Amino acid sequence: MNSNISAPDIRERKHSENRIVMVTAYDHPSARLAQQAGVDIILVGDSLGMVVLGYPDTLQVTMADMIHHCRAVSRGADRPLRVGDLPFMSYHVSREQAVQNAGRLIQDGGMDAVKLEGGIRMIDRVEAIIQTGIPVMGHIGLTPQSVKAFGGFKTQGKTLQAARELLADATALENVGVFALVLEGIPAELAEVITQRVSIPTIGISAGPSCDGQVLVYHDLLGIPEPAPYRFVQTFSHAGQEMGEGLSRFVQAVRAGEFPSREHAVHLSDSVNAALKRMGGKHTCG
Repeated sequence: MNSNISAPDIRERKHSENRIVMVTAYDHPSARLAQQAGVDIILVGDSLGMVVLGYPDTLQVTMADMIHHCRAVSRGADRPLRVGDLPFMSYHVSREQAVQNAGRLIQDGGMDAVKLEGGIRMIDRVEAIIQTGIPVMGHIGLTPQSVKAFGGFKTQGKTLQAARELLADATALENVGVFALVLEGIPAELAEVITQRVSIPTIGISAGPSCDGQVLVYHDLLGIPEPAPYRFVQTFSHAGQEMGEGLSRFVQAVRAGEFPSREHAVHLSDSVNAALKRMGGKHTCG
């Protein structure tokens, strides 16, 4: 399946009033639902480590994990641009490592583009991947793979020096050829300045309303398993509550003998059923 929305299509949306909508997805059914809703980009994020695999952060996610989930998503959606995250330590060692693993997300995972975290310090990795013909989405600000260095999930760019550094990161990524840039966990005013400064679309998460697009984690926006406790998230559906209630009704129905009922089963014809009962009534002695 080939994506109908391409990386160049997303880049051209910079000057459009039609804001870019990106959502994460990690499996076939969530990808199908995201496509049906009309999203522009599906991100198979390494956030799967936290919302699907139960890790405290994204650092334990492996390339094998990413490829497994990318394949499922690629089978569920073909219209949105499908972007796969390069996980922690899959591009940090060398340019060659970065290119090889980016290629795996495309060839083995069925993705259309890759995303990696970091600005100037990772610019050679980004450049090497782009030179192979693989579209790259940048990601600066609160980069979760650097959570240990940050001392937690903390807003970035709050001082003038830090803001200048993020501006420099954004410009460097723009110059090397990324088609879009995720701004995460930065003040709204800084996100607005970066969005105005660069010629590529910015996609915000906890970065205010001035970006060219927005992204949220699938489970957070749908309240699965419960509403997310983050200021930047709006709960658009209480799906987790409804799912829990459905499971509770299932438990009650089974224990009460109400499920399954006769209509939930396949039945024998009357003649076969009668013959079977006659067989069941015969006993032999050894």
